[in-house]
Amino acid sequence: MTDAERTARPWLWMLVVGAFVVVCDQATKAAVVDSLVLGESRDLALGFELTRVTNSGIAFGLLDEGSDAIVLAITGVALLVVIGWFAFDAQRPWLWLGVGLLVGGAIGNLIDRIRLGSVTDFLNPPLWPAFNLADVAITLGVVVVVLSAFGPEPDTAAEPSEP
Repeated sequence: MTDAERTARPWLWMLVVGAFVVVCDQATKAAVVDSLVLGESRDLALGFELTRVTNSGIAFGLLDEGSDAIVLAITGVALLVVIGWFAFDAQRPWLWLGVGLLVGGAIGNLIDRIRLGSVTDFLNPPLWPAFNLADVAITLGVVVVVLSAFGPEPDTAAEPSEP
């Protein structure tokens, strides 16, 4: 494998994961919007409800009263930091997965915020604010990024970890 291919491969996988998250997130939100009116709930399993709500803040309703500019600025800065780190350390094992999940989740929620002025949430567990697939991807992405950061250093002679 050439150096160019070795460099491009993690970026390709990160983009594939990010695009997959955006598509799944937007499809699930569209299905919820098409089947439930705002505030309507349906019982799922284990105490979860499918409830259509909107969130004008960031993940899990934080900064719900914050201005759109603050929320967009926080999201933009966070994305720049994560993508910047990825740009400098793309060969780190599994970092492509964490960054792809984070980027896809952030873009999925940004699409809602720009298009609708708020984010559609629908997974409503007991004793926790409602969330959506993008929030799940962001949370999993953070876990993978942290594990990758504390994992082994990339071996420049070996192939990058990939599925």
